[in-house]
Formats: sequence, C-alpha cells, structure tokens
Amino acid sequence: EVQLQASGGGLVQAGGSLRLSCVASGIFSDDYAFGWFRQVPGKEREGVSCMGSDGTVYYADSVKGRFTFSNDYVQNTAWLEMNSLKPEDTAVYYCSADFIATMWKPCNYFGIDYWGKGTLVTVSS
Repeated sequence: EVQLQASGGGLVQAGGSLRLSCVASGIFSDDYAFGWFRQVPGKEREGVSCMGSDGTVYYADSVKGRFTFSNDYVQNTAWLEMNSLKPEDTAVYYCSADFIATMWKPCNYFGIDYWGKGTLVTVSS
C-alpha cells in the first residue's frame, strides 16, 4: 500500500518558519517526482513546489525566495522549508508523488498519482 505521510504543520506568527515533511512508503521514491500543494476552503488546490522530471524544482511565484523544496531518495522523504510566512500562506498542505516516466510538467494536479493527507498550516498576523 502506498502512503505519503505529511507532517510539520502548525500555528505560526507572520514572519515565522515551518518545515513540512513527507515520508513515502510502498513506492520507490526515485521513480517519482515529489511535490507540495496547498488548498484553502472554496479554492482549488494549487501547486506550491514540485520536482520536475529533470530534477529541477518548480516554485509558485507566491513562494519564490521564501520556500525551499528538498528530498532524499534514501530516506524516501521530501521536505518543504517555509520561511517568512505570511497569513496568505494559511492552507492545508498536501504532499504528492507523480510517476516520472509519465510526467508532463511539475505540479500538474491531474497527473498526480498519489496524495498524502494534508497538514494544516496557519499563519497569524
């Protein structure tokens, strides 16, 4: 059974930092491009930061310079380091896995093969 276990969310003041983790089991992580999406009630799930099939990392414009994606294939883990958090970063964050061999582009919502359960990030002003 494939599982993506996300953790690290919480309540933080604006300007603060959080580090999200996503541990994958049941898959070979080097066959997949991991990523992070977020969603607020009433809005579509949006891509925040995702690996490309060539190993590059995509960042949404709204998080460039503040968020950093990293991963470790041996640990089957991906992280999202979030700095200078803003209230508009408040959302449920989901980790994702996209099979590289059939991948079209990073953070392609419709191409994601596996989703983790979300972790809530709340940034207070």
